Amino acid sequence: MSDELIIAVPSKGRLKEQVEAWLSDSGLSLSVSGGSRGYMAALKGVDGAQVRLLSARDIADALDAGEVHLGITGEDLLRERGEDLKARVLLLRALGFGRADLVVAAPKSWLDVETMADLEEVAHEYLSRTGRRMRVATKYLTQTRAFFARHGVVDYRIVESGGATEGAPAAGSAELVVDITTTGATLVANGLKVLADGVILKSQAQLAASLRATWSETALAAAERLLRLVEARAAALRSATLIWPARGDAAEEGVVDALVARGASRRPNGLLVDVAGIADAAQALTAAGLGPVTAARPEFVFDVRCPPFDTLRRELLTVPSK
Repeated sequence: MSDELIIAVPSKGRLKEQVEAWLSDSGLSLSVSGGSRGYMAALKGVDGAQVRLLSARDIADALDAGEVHLGITGEDLLRERGEDLKARVLLLRALGFGRADLVVAAPKSWLDVETMADLEEVAHEYLSRTGRRMRVATKYLTQTRAFFARHGVVDYRIVESGGATEGAPAAGSAELVVDITTTGATLVANGLKVLADGVILKSQAQLAASLRATWSETALAAAERLLRLVEARAAALRSATLIWPARGDAAEEGVVDALVARGASRRPNGLLVDVAGIADAAQALTAAGLGPVTAARPEFVFDVRCPPFDTLRRELLTVPSK
């Protein structure tokens, strides 16, 4: 593996657009080699890094195999790698886009099946009546087996789906489906309903690191720069700065101390507060006769510590030498 940091990002579709927008918002940009159809790119803003453009599923595979250092893909695809995923892949940051739910869905005509407990009873009755196990169509074999086991459902068999999973019951190839959905509209259109307790995973795009990859000091340095940038941008999005003409008296210090005790951070000329608390903090200051108070939104907030990078370095120290 190259000494450079290798990052895998989605090669097409809505997720690719969202990843590019997220990187751009953090002051980074992709420069694709070979035009729009290229499969390699440079990440402007992070020296010592190269980018590979892969399908979302291939990114999950590459992270698990240690073929890339970092990758951005759906959590549903990562979780499908097995329940021992955390020994091989570290989830660094949930990105807030690419949201979808992995769900268990049954025909709407099954009026007596609303929960997994109902399903367990019906599956047992189905086996007794027909001599066959109920079929579940899915591409998510690992998570389906684990979820059904947690709910005590054993009288079923998986039919691996190679196409449109939600159409399997109507086609007669399965009785149930386990599939990913964003709005549920496609399931409804196919005469299906999500069980009340049938949400297996609320998935979203994740920035993840491979613990199986070979990490050079160059790769670690590039990863730290990337993670500090995205963490600083995330901190800025949830923060605001408040400044006012300082008086330097005991009353001012008392108000500031109280706000710090509630989570604000001191800055040379004021306070950094949670964006949701701007109004309350400003009111506390003005009520003490301080003002005018000016609120501003920072572009980046760089902290001394970078928890995701600290966790990555700590986890890599526990990985057995190759």
